[in-house]
Amino acid sequence: MDIFLRRYFAWILLLLHVILKSLFATPSLLLDLVLYNAVTLCVLGSLLSTRGGAFTRSRTSLSIAIGLWCTGSLLSTYGQFFSAPQIDPNLANYFYVLFYPFAIYGVIKSLSPTRKLTSLEMLDASIIAIGLSSLGVAFLLEPVLPHFSGNVVGATFAIIFPVADLAWLALVLAFVLMNSVSVRSAIALTGILVFALSDFLFLSLTLRNQYSLGDLGDDGWLLGLLLISESFWRQSKPRKRIESLHPIFIALSVMISALLLAVTSLRPDYLPDFIVIPTVTTLLLAFIRMTIALKQARAIGEERLLARTDELTGLPNRRRFLAELGALTQDPKKEGALLLLDLDGFKPINDEFGHEVGDLLLRQVSLRFSRALPHGALLARLGGDEFGALILGDYETTLEVALALKATLSYPFWISDREICVGVSVGHVGNDGGPDLLRRADSAMYQAKREKVGVWSEPSRR
Repeated sequence: MDIFLRRYFAWILLLLHVILKSLFATPSLLLDLVLYNAVTLCVLGSLLSTRGGAFTRSRTSLSIAIGLWCTGSLLSTYGQFFSAPQIDPNLANYFYVLFYPFAIYGVIKSLSPTRKLTSLEMLDASIIAIGLSSLGVAFLLEPVLPHFSGNVVGATFAIIFPVADLAWLALVLAFVLMNSVSVRSAIALTGILVFALSDFLFLSLTLRNQYSLGDLGDDGWLLGLLLISESFWRQSKPRKRIESLHPIFIALSVMISALLLAVTSLRPDYLPDFIVIPTVTTLLLAFIRMTIALKQARAIGEERLLARTDELTGLPNRRRFLAELGALTQDPKKEGALLLLDLDGFKPINDEFGHEVGDLLLRQVSLRFSRALPHGALLARLGGDEFGALILGDYETTLEVALALKATLSYPFWISDREICVGVSVGHVGNDGGPDLLRRADSAMYQAKREKVGVWSEPSRR
């Protein structure tokens, strides 16, 4: 019963307020000051009663936001019933403005409370929010400004509230799309939409001089805050996170901003001047986002290249070689051959002169092998002093390449003023699509080493 009251008492008071305002439309101290703000305080109490350690930061931030909004509401309604000349009439609006940053952070953080947002996620959401907001600002606020001519403060608040509503709604929508839709996120998004619509209704009625304190539309703000608070009571099942927003959303925001900026440049009087700020901001954020994405793509490309490259010789490594070999054997009709090469006499050289000389020798050997291979062939270091080559062509052509590779080591190397001689044993196997191509080439290579013939070729099976 206690949990029921904490969660639903605000809903009961709101329903009571709606019923009483339907019956008694005239502003009254009891309904519009006491009961109305009591609902807000109960919303705050309901939010603070929610459980879940993961929501601590988001709950705290949103509680501060609702507290600020409640303070603004108290000041606004109090000023309607009591004369307080010493209080700035715009003081309530300042509290309403402060409500937004805490509310935006609180709701967004609640959508994914257990993980840290990446820079690209925040940039993507900001681009979409500001870009789409600039479109709404351009066409929804332009009719408002003439009514606030000369009233700078009034025009400023007239712009801030709907812009903040649009930005809040767009930001949360972007993060919902990134984290997938759940019951909790749908309720929160609905609450923000109701809150924003109430702001636009208030602005519309005020411009037509039809607004009066206690209109039923004022309950829309309470309903929006209640829905957002209710979302904290919901437990969503873990869902697979979407890594990034679809590029079409970002492209659309950038295109809208560029179009609005172009219209402002060609027809300066068609749109309000302040539209330049969000449009330029969107384009600037898109440029920053592109720069970060390019750097990350370059880093990923380098990591992939390093993962498939031998660090010592710069040749492809065993992983890359096996991937290319698999592609070759999948097409038995493609003429080609696999060569396995193992250096003769490398270990004594490495033991006598040290690993530094051995490494230099491997580099020079790989350079000679590379120069002897035809265009389109792949040479890889498979580990230690073992190399592999994939060559396209018929049996005779690939066998000639194997002999050429052996010939490249027929004359000595000069390393650190030393003359060093090393040989090579080559196993040659033609591609017939067999899954054991590597094993057969390894067997041929060891046969060449035992027979000391340099190159041992398995007879063609074609």
